[in-house]
Amino acid sequence: MTSAPSKKTPVGVMAPDVDRFAFTPENLEKAREILRRYPEGRQQSAVLPLLHLAQAQHGGWLPQAALDYVADFLGMPRIRVYEVATFYDMFNLEPVGRIQVRVCTTTPCWLCGSDQVLQACRDVLGIDVGESTPDGRFFLREFECLGACANAPVMWIDDDYYEDLDYGRARAVLEALKRGEKPKPGPQSGRCGSMPAGGKTTLLFREE
Repeated sequence: MTSAPSKKTPVGVMAPDVDRFAFTPENLEKAREILRRYPEGRQQSAVLPLLHLAQAQHGGWLPQAALDYVADFLGMPRIRVYEVATFYDMFNLEPVGRIQVRVCTTTPCWLCGSDQVLQACRDVLGIDVGESTPDGRFFLREFECLGACANAPVMWIDDDYYEDLDYGRARAVLEALKRGEKPKPGPQSGRCGSMPAGGKTTLLFREE
């Protein structure tokens, strides 16, 4: 009898590992545009955005072939790219779900209820931290400080922050994503940016 696929390693739905990797024509143009932002002779500084670009192209993770390609593209030793990819936590070196749900659990978010946000993720997605859904759509992980402490607790999903969360708001965001919708990022409490939760207390009027 064939066993069910592991939640941690979905099969058949992830971008497969490859022996060769190259940017698509569209991403190649994006990569060249990124390089133009850097002074001559400093193009290797583009390693981070190019790794992000490669990871997005390859379904949310980086096989060794992609690391080697980025290194050769920038003309830098491959070991230097390996060092970068293994140091930064936002790079995945094994298959994960395509939609990456990262919940901040550092002290400010924890004090404001990140445990409830994580529980909402478990309840809606049916997985635990470090796991991907069997269909390969979602990957759940804890993350250290996301730098939005004034809007704690926070989830970082793909390129967007969802802030001022509680159990119900986190559920609403995730359920919308499961339906294929795009929830509006930013504070989910209705406040603007990181203004005081009780409303403005300064600059209440304009002097003539």
